[in-house]
Amino acid sequence: MCYYVDAGVTKKGIKEVYNLGFEGKEFRADEFLNGYSHPLVAVVLDENPTVATSANWGLIPSWAKDRSIQKQTLNARVETVAEKPSYRNNYQKRCLVLVKGFYEWKWMDGKGKQKQKHYLTLPNTEMIALGGIYGHWTDKVSGEDLTTFSIVTTGANELMTEIHNTKHRMPIVLTKSMEKEWLTTRDIQDFAYPNHEADLVAVNLDEPAEPTTLFG
Repeated sequence: MCYYVDAGVTKKGIKEVYNLGFEGKEFRADEFLNGYSHPLVAVVLDENPTVATSANWGLIPSWAKDRSIQKQTLNARVETVAEKPSYRNNYQKRCLVLVKGFYEWKWMDGKGKQKQKHYLTLPNTEMIALGGIYGHWTDKVSGEDLTTFSIVTTGANELMTEIHNTKHRMPIVLTKSMEKEWLTTRDIQDFAYPNHEADLVAVNLDEPAEPTTLFG
């Protein structure tokens, strides 16, 4: 799954990496961002890929009466995204979720009392794009218009199976060559593992005394 990301990106960085300006509400540029706070995150929407904007983490379907569903929609499984009521009206509305990396914990015992925190990203890059889906929702009480998103997850590759050793899931991490493809109507299953795989690297953050180790 993917609930914690390094969202320490900047508008300057987005301009340098993607050659995009920014329009919209200010996003949370935090190095450790908790999805359960439903923060604003920098994204690129398929409906206007010429600029970056921001969206709240946790997709709210158009039929939702309030925001309570967001805690259940941080992630959308690629295998069922076209069928689940929360996503089926939005799974063809694609976005790039712009981050520097994401975090996952490896269980060292059967009950998860001991865990090792890992940081995952792509090598030699300042910013990566996670595959997301999004929607627009209006709060009937306040009248506020929100753009919200979910990160799409897939089965774990070999590296993530070792780290995320309980659920065996990972976000869809897009290579540069696949980012524009994600924003098209290309079959979403083409991006599921093993159809698509990015060469992730991981750092064990709970072993600071050891030299920085990359697994990939």
